[in-house]
Amino acid sequence: MPVADYHTYCMMIDKALENGFAYPAINVSSLSAANAVLRGLAESRSDGIIQVSTGGASFASGASLKNMVLGAVSLAEHVHRVAACYPVYVALHTDHCQAKTLDGFVIPLIAETERRRAAGQPNLFNSHMFDGSALSLKENLDIAVKLLERCHKSEIILEIEAGVVGGEEDGIKAEASAKLYTTPEDMLEVARRLNTVRGARYLLAATFGNVHGVYKPGHVKLKPSILKDGQDAVEKVYGKDACFALVFHGGSGSSLDEIREAIDYGVVKMNIDTDTQYAFTRPIVDHMLKHYDGVLKIDGEVGSKSAYDPRSYLALAEAAMAERVKQAVNDLRGTGTTLFRA
Repeated sequence: MPVADYHTYCMMIDKALENGFAYPAINVSSLSAANAVLRGLAESRSDGIIQVSTGGASFASGASLKNMVLGAVSLAEHVHRVAACYPVYVALHTDHCQAKTLDGFVIPLIAETERRRAAGQPNLFNSHMFDGSALSLKENLDIAVKLLERCHKSEIILEIEAGVVGGEEDGIKAEASAKLYTTPEDMLEVARRLNTVRGARYLLAATFGNVHGVYKPGHVKLKPSILKDGQDAVEKVYGKDACFALVFHGGSGSSLDEIREAIDYGVVKMNIDTDTQYAFTRPIVDHMLKHYDGVLKIDGEVGSKSAYDPRSYLALAEAAMAERVKQAVNDLRGTGTTLFRA
């Protein structure tokens, strides 16, 4: 059953922490993209995470519907079926849901999992992200604690964010005055509040200069030492077992050294969207340029069906995105680390 259950997902996180690697968490908005992730993970012999944003889920439901719950459910159900054919585990996650969107996205998906569990079926999603970074830390954690209590009852892991990831993704844009660095005090408060939910598992997206979007290497100024400072503060007050499993958002343009330093400080999940989007699109453009006369019916000609059949270029896109997933796995030191045993 390669879509991980709760126990397996917890084992994945613990293994990454213990062995100094992280899982790529790849955003998808179509079946082709989801298939590419599964292919890349399987060829890397690595477990991983497929995630869906509000915008990606809305797109997946169709441009005429724009129903993000329906789109997320449809993508998740596809992954549940197809992942069963691959020799790795994959977890399903939703990305960046702000407070104003909770009732229209994450809450209905949690309810769907609750309904399925009551019918003896497995969870639809393994984890959800609540992005309360636009709120005060108190307001953020007030909502997060209640969400974590509900998630824990259904063996769902919650991801929260303290601090703000800069840039813009899926229409979610950071304010110019946003707090881009999580402080040790912030991390102490997260531990104090969320650890009151006994036995619950959660992930923390602590920010250390992260920026969503497209940047050349060297243009994103990260400070991974911020993660170490926060972890050290939490360990001093609450003990080593209270240290966080961390999430790295906005990694485009980061150097390999910065990525791996962040892993050394407890990052177990790195979100990847921009780079895999480009990897998917690049071969489609190449195909169109090379087969211009075939994909278009020019001057009364009929074109070439083999050129304009979407399967011809989407297969190329899937293969290229799978290769980018494999690169991400390698960058995160995850090659060959799957927990799956046939």
